[in-house]
Amino acid sequence: MKVTIRDVARRAGVGVATVSRVLNGTGYVKAETRERVLAAAAELGYVPSQLARGLVRRLSGTVGLVVPDITNPFFPLITRGVEDAASEAGYTVFLCNTDNDPVLEAQDVRKLREHRVDGIIFVGTTERRELVDQLLADDIPVVVMDRQLEHADVDTVTVDNVAGAQAACRHLIELGHRRIAHAAGHQSTRTGQDRCQGYRMALEEADIPYDPACVTWGDFTFESGFRVGQVLLGLSPRPTAVFAGNDLIALGVIRAAEEAGLSVPDDLSVVGFDNIQMAALVRPGLTTVRQPAREMGRLAMTMLLERIRGEFSGPGRRHVYPPELIVRGTTRRREPLG
Repeated sequence: MKVTIRDVARRAGVGVATVSRVLNGTGYVKAETRERVLAAAAELGYVPSQLARGLVRRLSGTVGLVVPDITNPFFPLITRGVEDAASEAGYTVFLCNTDNDPVLEAQDVRKLREHRVDGIIFVGTTERRELVDQLLADDIPVVVMDRQLEHADVDTVTVDNVAGAQAACRHLIELGHRRIAHAAGHQSTRTGQDRCQGYRMALEEADIPYDPACVTWGDFTFESGFRVGQVLLGLSPRPTAVFAGNDLIALGVIRAAEEAGLSVPDDLSVVGFDNIQMAALVRPGLTTVRQPAREMGRLAMTMLLERIRGEFSGPGRRHVYPPELIVRGTTRRREPLG
């Protein structure tokens, strides 16, 4: 008599859905339960049908890519990497833009599920564990990029934001700057928090007192950088350098400095984060911290495919890229007064 998945479930003392997750390599299952299911399948001689597996999981050859702001040049680079790996695997990518709105994000996820995507990559968006947990519970593989999602059994791809911020601020300190401001990104995001932490750690290492007035939170846009820049440049004494939460913020700060009649880098040194293409094209070129965006996107898609195909079914993996400081023309040595 043919052994079925229900027979395996009865032998292991679990539900059919749990057996399906173990055999398909999707969703979260405790290690002890996974071993019990695999042992039951081996004892009964259960051999899953590849055709049936595909039908049960409704493989569609599509994945979802959810980004917060497609106008930010950092995210198209990631998108390109995702699409490179997806195309090579015969997959189509559905792109969703949330405008940093949790309501739109939830709506986009619902639409992707209606299209029966085989997996979803979140880029710099969700930090809500309940949303990811629900997807995993429904056997939909997930990879999170540019965010750390704590306590979730999900693969993540990030850069070391703390170390990157430290490198940026150490560079300014080594140039003689001590009045260093931070034009921060979203305060509610782990990315924004980590970069602020790296900023504070660099100051502490150099015995530079932390001044809360020198930290202004906005979002990761040029417009926010301009507004935040106006606030920071209005401080007394005025900062001689600004570390920005990303390159768009940095460019906004530079515009604010120009409108205030200040020269970059003669009157103000500025460092960004991301190394978008524009950073090398503006004059002077923007000193920044590089993230290998396209490579990160390719890796995220590769990890997602391994989950979809059942090639990897272990606990969540974390891949953290080391940052790289790129020194260009927006930073210079601070001349001593007098």
